[in-house]
Amino acid sequence: MNETCHVEPIHKMVTVEEQPATALIRLGVQGLGCPNCAARVRNGLLALNGVTEAEVDHLTGLAAVEFNPNLVAVPALIQAVAQAGNDGRHRYRAFDLSGALA
Repeated sequence: MNETCHVEPIHKMVTVEEQPATALIRLGVQGLGCPNCAARVRNGLLALNGVTEAEVDHLTGLAAVEFNPNLVAVPALIQAVAQAGNDGRHRYRAFDLSGALA
């Protein structure tokens, strides 16, 4: 793990609007090199309004995201993963493994 790659995981307080989270999507994520990469992607997903939980495993390249589909759509989740690597050093790519509607 690279010391210059440190990422603090965020802790999200779920709003009343977000609480009726009824969908779970599984994403394949490419580009995860270490636990900090997973934390960076997790933080990017949790920053979205409508995402209530996100778990990202850098070893398997899998993410499980619980979300309210009335507030956030699958393409926005995939885009958030890509944008998590916006520092010029990291590049992430996600794809839907669950068959959820995009």
